[in-house]
Amino acid sequence: MTDTLRLTAEEAMGLIERSEASGAELHRAYLDAIGERDGELHAYLTTVEAAEGAGVPIALKDVISTKGVETTAGSKILAGYKPVFDSTVAACCKEAGLPLIGKTNLDEFAMGSSTENSAYGPTRNPWDPERVPGGSSGGSAAAVAGGLAPWALGSDTGGSIKQPAALCGLVGLRPTYGTVSRYGIVAFASSLDQVGPLTKTVRDAAFLYRIIAGRDPLDSTTVDLPEPVELPETEDLKGLRIGVPRELNEAEGIEPGVSEAVQRAIELCRELGAEVGETTLPRSVEFGMPCYYLIAPSEASSNLARYDGVRYGPRSGKGDIREMYMQTRDEGFGDEPKRRIMLGTYALSAGYYDAFYGQAQKVRTVIRDEFAAALEQFDVLISPTSPTVAFPLGAKTENPLAMYLSDVLAIPPNMAGLPGLSIPCGLSEGLPVGLQLIGPQFSENLLFRTGHALERAIGFDFVPERLR
Repeated sequence: MTDTLRLTAEEAMGLIERSEASGAELHRAYLDAIGERDGELHAYLTTVEAAEGAGVPIALKDVISTKGVETTAGSKILAGYKPVFDSTVAACCKEAGLPLIGKTNLDEFAMGSSTENSAYGPTRNPWDPERVPGGSSGGSAAAVAGGLAPWALGSDTGGSIKQPAALCGLVGLRPTYGTVSRYGIVAFASSLDQVGPLTKTVRDAAFLYRIIAGRDPLDSTTVDLPEPVELPETEDLKGLRIGVPRELNEAEGIEPGVSEAVQRAIELCRELGAEVGETTLPRSVEFGMPCYYLIAPSEASSNLARYDGVRYGPRSGKGDIREMYMQTRDEGFGDEPKRRIMLGTYALSAGYYDAFYGQAQKVRTVIRDEFAAALEQFDVLISPTSPTVAFPLGAKTENPLAMYLSDVLAIPPNMAGLPGLSIPCGLSEGLPVGLQLIGPQFSENLLFRTGHALERAIGFDFVPERLR
């Protein structure tokens, strides 16, 4: 029987190439694992029995449109919606022969940091089912960490790939904005959303990024990659300049155990031959969160206006059209989307647009320029991905601000449109700690090289201790 807990996607490719297992057999092995363990984890919203493709199976976050397979974005307002088309990334996976295992749970409309905001119930962390897997791509992270998928796609707006990767002991890539198509992705904040891989190894992340990246005529924000995606092989960091931004490494709320694991990784960089120095990003860290929480809700307010009970999902109300709109949205949206829609609508309203949304866009330019200056001095910047390890279910649900601070370290590079790679760098209190690697635009190959060398040196065991 296939050990789905330990099998990487690259190893699964090897099994298929050597005819030791077929794609259909692997698909069945993962479905059996889902049947055995997902009752506890709730990583999936939908599973797919019939496999299309002979390659390594894949799980997709349920904001990724899949033809004929329910796509809910974790919301009641899209319950029962089955797209009549594939998103570009889903089509890329099909073309590469990757059969769909199922659609994974998430915070509703990708709004959250714990996957507790799903209308269909929370996902649990495979390392400790009493703790969150992170969010909003928590279902994808829990599926891979729990051996319920060899790899998965998530989406990242303010940290929704990097943070769950950190909390579940995985590799997570948020690509450079514009390198992966958003066509067919249920939109949250269009100037920030990016799809990317959640995997067990850096090489798996590079394999999957290679499949989904590139210009798409259906998404005008996409661009051609300046160079082909390379699979990392180098196991040293000779010639690299690693920058340690003081504010990202000393921010309020970083747990001591997280800081210690990251410091050990920084020392490893030196041992592997890198030149390590300190840098500073004062305005990016101070203003990143408030800037994000004006821009993202404003764009969400605009994007979610289309959910009106006419074109998608169930309809509520029996009165006139205005009453139908109001009742459908009241019953269909959960508390977090409502909170962000109201915040965004206010920020975009007459008399406030320039003071809030317009000003936030100016601050975003300042953040971009500050990162650009730091990346002139250094090739890669390094910090914790999340200030904490996985926290208990319910610990932050009553305090939205505390929940938002879960992404305080992941948001600033996202605001600048930069790629970020999170890799596990150790344990704190028996739970994974994530290390964030940030590079200039289109530096994914450099991040893969850096992450791969550190991954090999750290030797992190990605199988949750309780499942070994």
